[in-house]
Amino acid sequence: MIRALWTASSGMNAQQLNIDTVANNLANVNTTGFKKSRLEFQDLLYQTIRGAGAVTAQGTMIPTPLQVGHGVRPVASTRIFEQGDTTQTGNALDLLIEGDGFFQVEMPDGTTAYTRSGSFKIDSEGRIVTADGYILQPELVVPEDANSIIIATDGTVSVMLTGEDYPDEIGQIELVRFLNPEGLTSIGKNFYRMTPASGDPQYGTPGLDGLGEIAQGYLEMSNVKIVEEMVNMIVAQRAYEVNSKAIQASDEMLQTANNLRR
Repeated sequence: MIRALWTASSGMNAQQLNIDTVANNLANVNTTGFKKSRLEFQDLLYQTIRGAGAVTAQGTMIPTPLQVGHGVRPVASTRIFEQGDTTQTGNALDLLIEGDGFFQVEMPDGTTAYTRSGSFKIDSEGRIVTADGYILQPELVVPEDANSIIIATDGTVSVMLTGEDYPDEIGQIELVRFLNPEGLTSIGKNFYRMTPASGDPQYGTPGLDGLGEIAQGYLEMSNVKIVEEMVNMIVAQRAYEVNSKAIQASDEMLQTANNLRR
């Protein structure tokens, strides 16, 4: 019965973390480029009371083992990188990646972070940046006398200058993909960093080598499905509740044993 107390408590701890994950998904239902997470579990060690294949005193072989488990533990928080819904904004610097790939952004410490959020702005120096002022890589500078910005599906960036009839090309947006994007680590603000598990970044032109194309004037929204997360929350809540009932039942059995009289 003491074993049941610890086993059920491990289930309650696991479901608490599961609820935390669901809550974070729901909180980011309107976050541009957000990718939902799914918590994964493993059962813990087993105590083998009688092993399969053992021979009894009568000379027969036991066909199945007698084992008791010791609970559960969370082992992974997996990002689901399926495409989110598309929304049309009409903003020239709102960019959508239709398919695989990430934008590259230079962080204040000089390192590179990666994002699916394509909501960009222009800073005081004409550079294309994120809402926090982090510079899109490779760096692109829009001239002061530019009337409009045109971004092709292959990432080619052109501007219409005052007094000119044809657009001038100012650079190219480069995308990055990873062999194992689930291995990226989230650092907040819609950014990810590479890890040894994600593999090295593979650079390329949008629309080529497995990379998605860029759509100007659109944004990729969160891929969180509210109904799905609500169902996950109900399942986690009920699992938490039934584990608490197991603790209560074990406690009542211990109380019964403590109240025995000779």
